[in-house]
Order: sequence, then C-alpha cells, then structure tokens
Amino acid sequence: MAIRIFITGGTFDKEYNELDGQLYFKDTHMQDLLELGRCRVETAIRTLMMIDSLEMTEEDRELIAHQCNQCDESKIVITHGTDTMSETARVLAEKVKNKTIVLFGAMIPIKFGSSDGLFNLGSALAFVQTLAPGVYVAMNGRYFHWNNVKKNRQTGMFEELR
Repeated sequence: MAIRIFITGGTFDKEYNELDGQLYFKDTHMQDLLELGRCRVETAIRTLMMIDSLEMTEEDRELIAHQCNQCDESKIVITHGTDTMSETARVLAEKVKNKTIVLFGAMIPIKFGSSDGLFNLGSALAFVQTLAPGVYVAMNGRYFHWNNVKKNRQTGMFEELR
C-alpha cells in the first residue's frame, strides 16, 4: 500500500520573492523532490493547506487529524512548519489511532538549494515504513516520539525533552 503524504506548508515549501525579499507559498515541491531523490516507494500526495505553522489554528489541526483518519493508508508522512510541529503531533496522537504518522519539515526552504528538506523527507519516508503505529517527528536524521521532542531555537535542531 502507498504511503500517504499530506502537505500543510511550512518553510519546506516556501518560495523566495527576489524583488521584496519575502517568503511565500506557491505550490508544493513534493513530486519534484521524490523524483530528485529517486524514490521508488508508492506515494499518494494531497495538499491540505499551504501555511506557516505559526498561523495554524486548532481547526487546521483538526482537519489534518480528520484526513489522517479518513485516508485508507496506514502510513502517513506530513510536511509541517517546524515552529508548531509538536503541537500538531500532540493532536494527532490524541485523535488518530492504529496508523504510523511522521511529521517533518525544513529549517531552510527547498528552493534555497542548501535545504535540509530533502534529507528530512527521505528520513521521514524510511521511518514511516519501519516504526510501530504512533506519531513521530523526523528531523536532523533522527526520529522522536510526539511527546518527547522540542525545537531548540538556539541551535535550530530538534531534541528530546528529557
């Protein structure tokens, strides 16, 4: 069975406007990145929203949980902004059962060329195939349980709470 990939936005998919220096959303880069990474895993991609995670509401998180529950796939990867990734992971852990869900993002937009996004995508795809059902965050080559992860804003890395 395919791995479901839900797109929610975050730095991963941001574009850069060279005229005004602003970051913005256009379209997801997911299909291109799967091809670039020579991914041979069957995937089904669906864009749910394209927003910065700091703008994500509880209704947005409910929609993500609903879509996870409604999809046929039991293995789900979700692009997400890094600032509130753990909040969404908490909601998913409460509302979605018997599925393996891995959230990931990027500290630098894919369009910048030096992004960690492709590496994090590959890690998320590998982790979702091997981890037991539950909710996880995949960043920096590691996976974390949903209730034991935080973004260290000083280092820009994800780490365990304890």
